[in-house]
Amino acid sequence: MLLTSIIIYLFLTLLVGAFASKLVKGSNDFVLAGRSLPLFLSASALFATWFGSETIFGASSIYLEEGLQGVIEDPFGGALCLVLFGMFFLRPMYRMGVLTIGDVFKKIYGNQIEFTATLFLVPIYFGYVAAQLVAMSLVFGAVTDLSLMEGIVLSAGIVVFYTFLGGMWAISITDFIQTLMIVIGLISVTVMVSNDAGGVANILEKAPEGSFQFLPEAGFTSWVNYFGAWIILGLGSIPSQDIYQRVMSSKSEDVAVKSTYLAGGFYVTFGLLPLFIALAAQVLYPELYLENKQMLLPAMVLAHSNLPIQIIFFGALISAIMSTASSGLLAPSALISENLIRPLFKDKLSDHHLLWILRGNVIFVAIVAVYMASQDSNIYELVASASILLLVSLFAPLTAGLYWKKASPVGAVASMVFGMAVYLIVDNFDFEISAHIIGLLASIFAMITGSLAFPRKNKSYELS
Repeated sequence: MLLTSIIIYLFLTLLVGAFASKLVKGSNDFVLAGRSLPLFLSASALFATWFGSETIFGASSIYLEEGLQGVIEDPFGGALCLVLFGMFFLRPMYRMGVLTIGDVFKKIYGNQIEFTATLFLVPIYFGYVAAQLVAMSLVFGAVTDLSLMEGIVLSAGIVVFYTFLGGMWAISITDFIQTLMIVIGLISVTVMVSNDAGGVANILEKAPEGSFQFLPEAGFTSWVNYFGAWIILGLGSIPSQDIYQRVMSSKSEDVAVKSTYLAGGFYVTFGLLPLFIALAAQVLYPELYLENKQMLLPAMVLAHSNLPIQIIFFGALISAIMSTASSGLLAPSALISENLIRPLFKDKLSDHHLLWILRGNVIFVAIVAVYMASQDSNIYELVASASILLLVSLFAPLTAGLYWKKASPVGAVASMVFGMAVYLIVDNFDFEISAHIIGLLASIFAMITGSLAFPRKNKSYELS
């Protein structure tokens, strides 16, 4: 019955994709849903941006080992990103009226920086999508006899289908449905484990020592690395296409801003529920040992809950993963089409041609992600590495381009290359300070020195 319910839910999702295809008339509809999403669709789409495998699988298993200190990055850093984006980045970028974050770099710095920034952006999403495919495969493996690789391929096929047909319209509509499933599912399981374990107070009382320590130990290095955990998603995901396309799909600037604040609040609130459920599972079922701790929550629900709870939970789980995976597929597809392929044809491509190039790139990204998923199955690490690479290469040039009049194209390129290079080198050594913090500082330094040494000749973009 559980498997039948999952199949029915997946079928309904595919029907939504088929319906959404009727709303897609051109590339703007496919990438940004025609900039017409109301608040409830925009906020739910943003909420679902990261509420996927790393929040339910990765963060819950990390929390059991390291406490709150281990999950500052997600959900706390993720919520911070949404709030900061709405406060400081949304308005100037929304007013540009462009399709991708690559177009934003073009508006600020010119064609060459658009190309360079896109080259840095696109590869990052392959690992991000791969993480979601691994997670969805683990879910399928929990209720069927599918192998990890078979589940990965099946997962990719499902997500590709509705993203290919409906683009951002399909993602937005399914995100709203999936958000409802996530909320209902997590609340249901939370109530179940709380009742079985004797209440919230009893669960918290039996939590391991250090489970609720939010602030780091005294010391400069501890505080620096604590700050570093906040900024992996908090700053690193700001220059990302998936955030950009969801925010810019809103029907107005004000709706977009409100949606970031709402989504940030929902994200940190409901992002804590998987942590509580994992803590309760450990207290309630101490004998439940798993070699793959990422599977703790699904295993607990399967072993110790009734069928209705199982259906609700696995529906929520699949919803969370699919919403993140579909966004991750569309983001690099849009960048490749708009910022790498389209400039080669010097505006000779019709919008109809661009639409089909977008759809073809969805398949291409999925193929690469499937390969990466077959090589690495650690969900939390796959997602964290994606945000770190954005942080050390693109955050500084984007922020400087919007707020610093002296920011120049040379400074932007230097910031991308130097920040990435320093991070990759330092990451091979065992320093007390996290490598991505050093990489970010290197990126900022290169941005400033490059811009001052090689000032731009034309007038820079001005924040309005």
